[in-house]
Amino acid sequence: MAPYIAYLPNGQSISVSPVFGGLFFKANSLSTHPSAFPPGWTIVIRSEDDEDDHNPFPDSESPQTSKDPLHPRKHHIHRYMTPTLRNDGLFISSISNPSSTEFIPATSPTRQIAMMLWATLWWYFHQPEPSPQITTSASAKTPELGKPRGEWRVNIKREGVFRGRNLLQKLERMGLIISEESSVGTDADDRSGEGWQDMFITRRAFWQMDARIFLFTLIPNMNSPFPSRPGSPHHNSSTTPPNDQAEANAAAASQGLWAPPLPGPFASGSRLPTYFPPPPPVYTFSNNVRHPIRPKPPRQGEIFYSRFIPSLGQYISFRVASLSPKPPVYTGPIAHPPVSTGYPEHVLGLPIPAGSNDVDLLYKWMNQPRVFRFWGEQGPPSHQKAFLEAGLENRHSFPVIGCWDGKPFGYFEIYWVKEDALGKYLDNGGDPWDRGIHCLVGEEEFRGPQRVNVWLSSLVHFCFMHDARTENVILEPRVDNER
Repeated sequence: MAPYIAYLPNGQSISVSPVFGGLFFKANSLSTHPSAFPPGWTIVIRSEDDEDDHNPFPDSESPQTSKDPLHPRKHHIHRYMTPTLRNDGLFISSISNPSSTEFIPATSPTRQIAMMLWATLWWYFHQPEPSPQITTSASAKTPELGKPRGEWRVNIKREGVFRGRNLLQKLERMGLIISEESSVGTDADDRSGEGWQDMFITRRAFWQMDARIFLFTLIPNMNSPFPSRPGSPHHNSSTTPPNDQAEANAAAASQGLWAPPLPGPFASGSRLPTYFPPPPPVYTFSNNVRHPIRPKPPRQGEIFYSRFIPSLGQYISFRVASLSPKPPVYTGPIAHPPVSTGYPEHVLGLPIPAGSNDVDLLYKWMNQPRVFRFWGEQGPPSHQKAFLEAGLENRHSFPVIGCWDGKPFGYFEIYWVKEDALGKYLDNGGDPWDRGIHCLVGEEEFRGPQRVNVWLSSLVHFCFMHDARTENVILEPRVDNER
């Protein structure tokens, strides 16, 4: 297996390289700012199947496939080459923890292990997807495309670091791993591992997790008395940050206690994840429609989603639109042109002026003929400001600006369907947690089907992660929209 770099949604990157007996994961951000990751960890991953996987009729019972303890199933272990649909298993075999005099020890070792496992799964589920078709006795003679489809999953083995007391139990409570064995079990000894041997996670479940549950970024101390180290976003020896970053810091500080962290949704000053579960539902009425009271959206200008897109070599991010007369300063992750290593250099927290404020962006985009044909919001800046104010005051939706590497490219609205005008056209008014999306791409350079697939799936991804009760995301193009 060739070396690989996994780019995490918070702007950090992990180098993955083969070593004797497994794969070594190395955190690449240690020379920039204090990292929540350890310097590295090693995993063992292998493909493993049972005797029944070699049985031409796997649904039939045989001494090797039965649960008779006198005839246990025989395991076949293979070297991992490419992902399989459900036969891969992995565990963390060792963690490279330096002396506590060099690195701050983890406040919660369990949380740190969960973060390492999450990053490992992020790498794994970015590998080439295996064929989803499954061959059974009933489908042995069925054409390939007509065979039943299975869920891509990876098994988490109770070996290595995962043999720690109650560790798998905690990871299961966090939702990072699951098991079909949902009984209490009869063995009272936690060390026996009863019921915890067959843990796994599917790709479908992994992508529905909010990354903020497991991943966070320590906020850099811009006023540190120590000079910036090589590889830091601030390549100077001065202890004073650049003027634009200093202004951004001051602007955020002036917003009070609840100002959003500068580097984005993953920034943490407490060495703890930044995710909080949605509150219990409390219902109200809007326009004679009963619906849950909605949680408040992120703040104006706050980045609430970011993800690296390998096929385009850029980060996509979404932030709440802002009424500020000043151009917003983007402080999320970006991907620079390739450097000597052959990989993009990812920088977190480097400010990028947007060039125009959001009202000016809307004025530019809404007055394009192809846009106002469908949106009908053409008009002077004063009209765009009123339009944006109405969006920010709406209780069931909020306005969004999409960015590629910090450069704005489009305007979006994310809304709750139940109390929207669309709800009355759906059966029973739609589900209480259904979401909807309005969209426009204003910049010509960012149009095209390849980018549409990315930003649309990213918005849907956010909706599913934001509240696990959301099962439908609706897009409502006009009937005369030929695209």
